[in-house]
Amino acid sequence: MQDVRGFVLNTAEAARLFRESQCRSLLQESRLLASDLDRIRTFYDNDRDKFREFFSGRSRILGFTTSVLMSRDGEVQERADTGTPDPRVVTPESTDFDDAKKNEPLCLVLDEGRTFVALRELANIENAFLYVARPVDPFAVDFPAQAASLIALYEAFDAHRRNIQIAFATMYVLLALVMLLSATWLGLSFASRLVSPIRRLIAATDQVSSGNLYVQVPVHRSEGDLAHLGETFNKMTSELRLQQNRLIAASNLIDERRLFTEAVLSGVPAAVIGLNQAGNVTVLNPSAMKLLDSVDASPETVIGRQIGEVIPELVPTLAEARDARQRLLQSQITMLRNGRERIFNVRVSTEPSSHVEQSYVVTLDDITDLVSAQRTSAWADVARRIAHEIKNPLTPIQLSAERIKRKYGKLITVDREIFDQCTDTIVRQVDDIKRMVDEFSSFARTPKPRLEEEDVTVTAKQVLFLMKVGHPEVEFVEEIPEEPLRAKFDRRLLSQALTNIIKNATEGLAARSDSDEPGRIKVHVHESPANVVSIEVSDNGVGFPTENRQRLLEPYMTTRSEGTGLGLPIVAKILEDHGGGIELLDAEWGRGARVRLYFPIQREGVTAAAASHSSPSEKA
Repeated sequence: MQDVRGFVLNTAEAARLFRESQCRSLLQESRLLASDLDRIRTFYDNDRDKFREFFSGRSRILGFTTSVLMSRDGEVQERADTGTPDPRVVTPESTDFDDAKKNEPLCLVLDEGRTFVALRELANIENAFLYVARPVDPFAVDFPAQAASLIALYEAFDAHRRNIQIAFATMYVLLALVMLLSATWLGLSFASRLVSPIRRLIAATDQVSSGNLYVQVPVHRSEGDLAHLGETFNKMTSELRLQQNRLIAASNLIDERRLFTEAVLSGVPAAVIGLNQAGNVTVLNPSAMKLLDSVDASPETVIGRQIGEVIPELVPTLAEARDARQRLLQSQITMLRNGRERIFNVRVSTEPSSHVEQSYVVTLDDITDLVSAQRTSAWADVARRIAHEIKNPLTPIQLSAERIKRKYGKLITVDREIFDQCTDTIVRQVDDIKRMVDEFSSFARTPKPRLEEEDVTVTAKQVLFLMKVGHPEVEFVEEIPEEPLRAKFDRRLLSQALTNIIKNATEGLAARSDSDEPGRIKVHVHESPANVVSIEVSDNGVGFPTENRQRLLEPYMTTRSEGTGLGLPIVAKILEDHGGGIELLDAEWGRGARVRLYFPIQREGVTAAAASHSSPSEKA
């Protein structure tokens, strides 16, 4: 009786071992499938259709009835087509996911012991677990019940059929051994046939992952679907190699065009700004960066911002370009930057595009000097004509008035005082008109400078000394270097220009009406790193107006009722003839005006860039 019971228990143990062998087979095959899926992560990221096709093919080959990729919360991310109608997915417990994350082999038995489920974590795909299921052999499910039935049947016939009991026990033992050996042999044979082509694919995939896209897998037709998988792998590597070559060629072409475009934009003196449909800055060249209000602005901080935040003066022009139908719109704007008023010619062109959204290219050309030169030239021509028409009759008028006074003054006894007053008025007014004509002539025909090497500091000190004597009530501050600052310039013309500027400063001090602060004028002479001589005259007077400040350099534009408006234009022309210029700025102490005269140093061994190209950043 004990032998029979031992036989039945051994039979049940054989069923258990058989189920464990199936479970081990499922775990082994799930590990291989998980490894394969990890190696084709690029398909998962870039080509889900190929990934799904590979996933479904491998699942069908391995005989899985259900094969899915799920996240830790049980959400199915990808499902393989295993050919099983209505495959069932039972969400594992959270502890099962923890065991799988620890890489512990996990074989679950679901559906009342009729289905094996394996759960593995994918190493290369984030938050993804492989869930595969395979039905348990019905024999392994029914065999324990049949064994129990046999035990009951044996006990019923134990008293009469002992020989039969022994025969049945022997039969069960033999059957268990046969099944165990058969399962082992079939498993080894199937694993060998399955692993051989997969190993070849693994080796080839390792080479592809290292960058070798020329690898090919040997294909044997007898391997069935695995042979087709090898052919697909070879086609994949060929396509990847072709696409890689195309991408490299396209990338090289794009880099060449980008470098060429950047080189062109960096060398263009005009400011170029690219905008998208929303008005955000997409590209700008170095010339455009100089127009920004922010000192610490950089392309990285400007790209992506609204044009209204970067250059607000362009907002009306851009709005007009959006409403207009033509591809090119031109206008002019005035911008105030660092105390300097500049005039720009603006062109807004629409880039041809097949998309709904359009982009814009804004080009800004600084035409301030051109407009100023045109106005100066026009006024110079007017001055020459006025001087020519007025100067000739002035001397005869003055002589006639003096002669009338001398000849008929003694004969007039009635209203003699009125007579003398009228003749004196005529002579005085003629002198004033002569002075005005002389200013016209000076502006129209400024003498050409005779450049000689002189000391700028000496010239500045001489002018400053004369102004100190003439205006003792004003505090003059000298910031003039002790060492000589030699350059080539016309000493007489530069003295005239500096005298005019300091004279304007004293008049600005006199025009103050709401300040008890003593008048102060500072003269600062220095040499900038760009080999440019700068003479700055600052005062705490009424200062320059904010709007149309640059127009003060045009003839007959003045803010004083008694001024002629020719002083600053004459100074500007003198500095222009020296290759330099003049800048009208605000005083550094918050109130008043600051005038900067600059011209290049031209002496032996020193070659300075044209001062007219000096940027505001060179200001002291």
